[in-house]
This record gives sequence, C-alpha cells and structure tokens, in this order.
Amino acid sequence: MWVNLIEEIQKTEVKYGDELNSPATDQEIRKFEKAVLGKFPVNEIPSGYKKFLQTVNGLDFNGLVIYGIDDDLLEEEKDEEVYGFLETNELWHENNEQKKYLFFGDSDTAWYCLDVIENEYLELDKPSGTLMNKFDDFNAMLADALKVSLDN
Repeated sequence: MWVNLIEEIQKTEVKYGDELNSPATDQEIRKFEKAVLGKFPVNEIPSGYKKFLQTVNGLDFNGLVIYGIDDDLLEEEKDEEVYGFLETNELWHENNEQKKYLFFGDSDTAWYCLDVIENEYLELDKPSGTLMNKFDDFNAMLADALKVSLDN
C-alpha cells in the first residue's frame, strides 16, 4: 500500500531538513470535492485520493508531483508548496485532447490520471500522451508513482 511509501519519503525528507505537507482537514476535503464535482465530469473523488489528502496535502518529491488542494480552498494559509489540483487540471485541459482526463499528478516523464470516459487509471507519457500503464484503481496508480520516485 502507498502509505508505507509515504513514510519512506518522509524519512528521506527529514534527512535533508524538509518535511511533508500537512494533511488536509475534512472540511477542506469537502470544499475541494464540491469544487471538483462542479467543474469536472466525475461523480466522485476516488477514496484513495481523499485518504492521500488526509495524509499529506500534495507532494513534490524527486521529480514526482501529486497535486493537493488549491490554496484558495484551504482554511488557513500554509507555508507549503502545493500544486493545486484544480489549477493544474485547468492548465492541462487547455489542450482539448486532454479534457477526457482528470490529472492527479505528474513527473518529468509521465502524467498520472483518470480517463473519465473509460473510467480507467492511467500513466501517460509526457508530453506525447501515449499510454504507458493501466492501473486497477487510484491506490495502485499512486503506489506505482511513489515507488518510481523512491527508486530514482
């Protein structure tokens, strides 16, 4: 499961005098969920992604970025670097081809996303958009992305 990988990343960050972002609150997640469901063609946010946000609100580690809750939806301003989910998806959706995806994160070489039409979790080559991997669910996709970032 990806929680163990987050703990490994935490240990690595501490060695370098850094720490992971603080978790999002339940209220922030509810606000975020409402914003996402109002903006994108999905019926729900994956429970694994909500659990990730409850563990750490966004991650930037070793070339991997997993998006967090946008600053304007947070209850209080934090001195943490968060790549906002809504803001980043708007950016990727400027390309019409990419509007069928909901992006959860990216690395130097890949996008991690949900194909909202096929309801499949995918790793796509960045920037070509070529399919590199399919996953059974969000948790499997996140675990794979975290493993790759730890191995780099």
